[in-house]
Amino acid sequence: MSAVVQSLPGKKGRPAAQPSPAAANAAAASFAALTARLDYLDPADIEQVRKAYRFADEAHLGQMRSSGEPYITHPIAVAAQCAEWKLDAQALMAALLHDAIEDCGVTKPELIERFGAPVADLVDGLTKLDKLQFNTREENQAESFRKMLLAMARDVRVILIKLADRTHNMRTLDDVPREKWTRIASETLDIYAPIAHRLGLNQTYRELQELAFKHL
Repeated sequence: MSAVVQSLPGKKGRPAAQPSPAAANAAAASFAALTARLDYLDPADIEQVRKAYRFADEAHLGQMRSSGEPYITHPIAVAAQCAEWKLDAQALMAALLHDAIEDCGVTKPELIERFGAPVADLVDGLTKLDKLQFNTREENQAESFRKMLLAMARDVRVILIKLADRTHNMRTLDDVPREKWTRIASETLDIYAPIAHRLGLNQTYRELQELAFKHL
């Protein structure tokens, strides 16, 4: 999700700012904590996850969250949630790369070349979901929108990564300008929490509900 990113333009659109050493170290520590939880994956798969992290870290260089943290902390958090659900290496890679097309100018062919078509397809699916806009709280329209999201995501991993993305964004919503809270919280309550419930992610469902009500 790109709503909370601030990009500092540089040469050829590349961000020019460098994160502080402390911020960079904190992000690296977060990724190290993530990899420590990947003992359910083969070593070769873990190395592919590391490769995706290095690429994402470079792609998001200079981009910041509204909190002032390096933007890479968000993809790491999304991947960590996916690891908690024991998703496979391709899903973790896509989680780390999920904003690369939308926010960094990376192309799908480039992702295919570097990480393979399955990972690129997941990232592309997430990018397409982010372009959808939900503008009403009427229940019949909300249900239609939920069905459309599920239909568009031919691979359930796209929905799971999107739920992880939304969960982290809700956890950090206090850092976003207050005028955006109602829209994001309403969308979470009407669309994403019910999808989490439908998929049997009851803890995520309850957390999304609680965070949404807090910001309405």
